[in-house]
Amino acid sequence: MRVGMIVATLCLLGVNLPAAEIPPPSGERIVDPATRLEKLFTRTAPIQGGLTEGPAVAPDGSIYFSDIPLGRDLGMILRFDPASGQTTVFAADSRKSNGLIFDSAGNLLACEGADYGGRCVSRWNVKTGEREVLADRYQGQKFNAPNDLCLDRQGRIYFTDPRYLGHETRELEHRAVYRVDRDGTVVEVTREVSKPNGIALSPDGKTLYVAEHDNGTDQIDASKPKPTPGPMKIYAFSLDSDGLVTGSRRTLHDFRDEAGCDGMCVDQAGHLYLTVRSARRPGVLVLDPEGHEVAMIPTGPADQQPTEEQPLVGLPSNVEFGLGDQSHVLYITVDLGLYRIPLKVRGYHPQYAR
Repeated sequence: MRVGMIVATLCLLGVNLPAAEIPPPSGERIVDPATRLEKLFTRTAPIQGGLTEGPAVAPDGSIYFSDIPLGRDLGMILRFDPASGQTTVFAADSRKSNGLIFDSAGNLLACEGADYGGRCVSRWNVKTGEREVLADRYQGQKFNAPNDLCLDRQGRIYFTDPRYLGHETRELEHRAVYRVDRDGTVVEVTREVSKPNGIALSPDGKTLYVAEHDNGTDQIDASKPKPTPGPMKIYAFSLDSDGLVTGSRRTLHDFRDEAGCDGMCVDQAGHLYLTVRSARRPGVLVLDPEGHEVAMIPTGPADQQPTEEQPLVGLPSNVEFGLGDQSHVLYITVDLGLYRIPLKVRGYHPQYAR
């Protein structure tokens, strides 16, 4: 498949979100309150529904991200080049990729979901456009819908496997967090999360953070009652020297009666950046390792009252820091677009750490 040769360059709008509608950022240790989000891209492809997701920084500093439609429309992987300001199509068929990350060799790793997707963890050679499946089963049973992933210093891939939509038959009884080891072995890390979504590791590799995003939707079996919504929390799991969970999980943050976190990332100081899909205050919530709020970067108007004519807007899905002279820049996928904002801190990427 000659991905990357596709002549489908998408125009950048280069427009900021309306400042009057978006509250200013808070937390001066992290972000200047006068700084505003910059829009870099919005969808122009003729595909329906869904959202942008999974920004991942490549060794050259470019940002790859997923554009995920609903149903039979093909998802894409796009590439934003900070140097030129252009966004181009890397993969015209992403197999419904969601979370993305680059490994230390410069390969692009992807969580491919359900709803006509690959339901696997795959690896792309960005130079040739070739794709291979790294893992699509646990103990012989097909994954539900791999969602998001992170890497440790050893290059092992931790990923979440929830299920939010899709017609495909479910094979695994549990939704869980797994790890793909360097030899391809798949290990179940924990099933102590009813619907795991975003995932990240602390810079020292000793704590695994997982977003519990149990929204109750579940298009798995039409003959069964629709599940009721469950917890919206951020869990912290201590890891032992083998990178496996030891001891009980800890609730780092409880969103209680509002929508919870989707994707996440960390900075060099260990702060956790959480994309909050809340009508009350959509944005990136920044917590310290003890769970205390240290900053909030709004991505949409506060206290929205959605209707059929006016749905929620400004809902973030995932975050990633840049590299090099862009290592203080936070990239955020919001609705159907890609945004960025400069911060006072720098991101942490274990695959690039020395």
